[in-house]
Amino acid sequence: MELSRIIISEINGQQVVYLREKDGDRAFPILIGLFEATSINRRLTEPPPPRPLSHDLMKGIIEGMGGTLREVVITSMIEHTYYALLRIEMADGSTVEIDARPSDAIALAVHHDPVCAIFVEEDVLEKVT
Repeated sequence: MELSRIIISEINGQQVVYLREKDGDRAFPILIGLFEATSINRRLTEPPPPRPLSHDLMKGIIEGMGGTLREVVITSMIEHTYYALLRIEMADGSTVEIDARPSDAIALAVHHDPVCAIFVEEDVLEKVT
């Protein structure tokens, strides 16, 4: 999947990111918070800040502990709430999976250059498209 669009609205309080299949036609929106939306937008449209913000900090912690974020996976949708995992490869070759809100996971993914891979489980795509 790829981040295809982000909508930030300070008026109605609903921020939306759209994910789209890289090699397909399916796409879907995820409502996110203003903080996560501005973090994603800032990273995509502005130079990095001089001091780390929250998602820069998370990236630094992962890397400082010898890990590399390999992928973000949106794993399920339960009662209109999405769930995601961060898959982190450790220096010893093991993989650690961390539960995350999709908004934070996507924000962390875009804080990598190139953007970290974003996947969505097929059953989630079937529910939302």
